[in-house]
Amino acid sequence: MSEPVEKIHAMPLPPYLVPRYHGWHATTYADNKIWYRKLAEEGQSPRIMAIACCDSRVNVNAVFSAETGDIFLHRNIANVVPPYLPDGDPHGTSAALEYAVSVLRVAHVLVVGHTDCGGVKGCQQMCAGHAPELEDKSSFVGRWLDILRPGYERVAGIADETEQQRALEKQAVIVSLENLWGFPFVREAVEAGRLSLHGILFDIGEGTLLHYLPESGDFVKI
Repeated sequence: MSEPVEKIHAMPLPPYLVPRYHGWHATTYADNKIWYRKLAEEGQSPRIMAIACCDSRVNVNAVFSAETGDIFLHRNIANVVPPYLPDGDPHGTSAALEYAVSVLRVAHVLVVGHTDCGGVKGCQQMCAGHAPELEDKSSFVGRWLDILRPGYERVAGIADETEQQRALEKQAVIVSLENLWGFPFVREAVEAGRLSLHGILFDIGEGTLLHYLPESGDFVKI
């Protein structure tokens, strides 16, 4: 055993999680042991990559009744896809996208937005000048939400704050779809007919899904 590193501060799992794990292992895992071992031996081959918000209320696997191994899921604040920027710095979302498209060769990339998004609300407040803490250069969240600023500018003329936020939630999906097209490996896969892009908006309270239709420029209930 290696010597403990003094600068790492970690505790055992919170006690309430331990019985949850044992319950899962005794039921879900036990009932699907062969499938889990097959995944471990053969690796993953998901057909879908979903880029969703970190919000704990958005359970993409549950919404699509996905089984383990079905969806390559990436989460970040406000389900944002950043612009293509190969500058040598770490880019978590771009790395996940590259792996999904170029290595796993998924057939679909879904950008999954949602209602009542705290990240989108933060972007709205920051761009309106009401969140100086997010405008500070030291704010990781603020710098991330700057990516959505073009979307805010499109809806800035909406006077009602609630309506503006709902419009910006849609823009968070649209801006991400626009940025996806800027990745050469994404564009190449789409043009080759082996990848499709999709924009989804999940209404948490109603449990409904809307998908973006470029021809109408709007979201339509599924």
